[in-house]
Amino acid sequence: MATCIRLARCGMRNQPHFRVVVADSRRPVSGKFIEVIGSYNPRSADKKLSINKERFDHWKKNGACLSRTISELITNS
Repeated sequence: MATCIRLARCGMRNQPHFRVVVADSRRPVSGKFIEVIGSYNPRSADKKLSINKERFDHWKKNGACLSRTISELITNS
């Protein structure tokens, strides 16, 4: 299975909040996912990205690709 670490939108209208999820790359973006490994709130003052480092390393070691947005957020934080 080709897995990908990406953002899945949740939250209310005009108040976006994102989950950092591990999902099958063939699934829709906000569809079924394998595991939630973090969250991202772009509306907070510091635009905080919180992620479980152990699980992130585990999935990356097992071949999960990163979405462009996640890779940019990781390098900026």
